[in-house]
Amino acid sequence: MLKKQIGNKQIDVNEEGYLIEFKQWDREVSECIAGECNIVMTERHWEVIEYIQDKHHKEEPLSIRGIKKSGVINIKEFYALFPGGPLKKATMIAGIPKPKSCI
Repeated sequence: MLKKQIGNKQIDVNEEGYLIEFKQWDREVSECIAGECNIVMTERHWEVIEYIQDKHHKEEPLSIRGIKKSGVINIKEFYALFPGGPLKKATMIAGIPKPKSCI
């Protein structure tokens, strides 16, 4: 476990930068993580983040294929919103663990 300064908070993260405790997540933390990924959050980003958090809290597995079938967002838009590894970046910003489907 590592400590990471995000805004004025000390956040516990793993070696890949994922939050260890979801209770430490809030929009400010999310905005900072997104900024580190060169992503400027829009309302559309938040819709996807809320969907991902909901899936996680229901203990439903997350995958690119599942996102594609969700009807929430198409794959092309998902890659455009979270370039360079959309599922990894989106889950990191959402404050949840990296999905098992991500290498």
